Amino acid sequence: MGATAEQYLRQLDTGRRPDLPETTAGTLRLDVRDDGSTDHWYLTIADQHVRVTRSAEDAELVVRADRAVFDRMVRGELHPGAGLLRNEVTVQGNMQLLMLLRRIFSGPEGARHPRELGRAALAGRAVPAGRAATTARGGRP
Repeated sequence: MGATAEQYLRQLDTGRRPDLPETTAGTLRLDVRDDGSTDHWYLTIADQHVRVTRSAEDAELVVRADRAVFDRMVRGELHPGAGLLRNEVTVQGNMQLLMLLRRIFSGPEGARHPRELGRAALAGRAVPAGRAATTARGGRP
């Protein structure tokens, strides 16, 4: 079993997040429902940093879901957009910020970005210098 959303948000590193676009800035409030109560998590995103506090202040985007849904998002088992389409997640505000949740939540343990896998595959298929010219002209190696 992976981390819960609460555990993940409590320990979220406030250091630089190179996976976030440099120009993206905004505020998100996560309303986590459980047993008739709601916990509020306030995320401030700026300069590739995420700051997490506990607040019910207004935000540019408010995301509401049950605790189990947020837990699945944190573990990478549910994409925020898919949760929205299935009515497991409701949002109000700037929808562009919703896709940041996919980058903020770590995903499954051991997961790697597709570009990273592509680079590794290309590095493993290095073409010898003599064959590169033949391949570039459309000839068979």
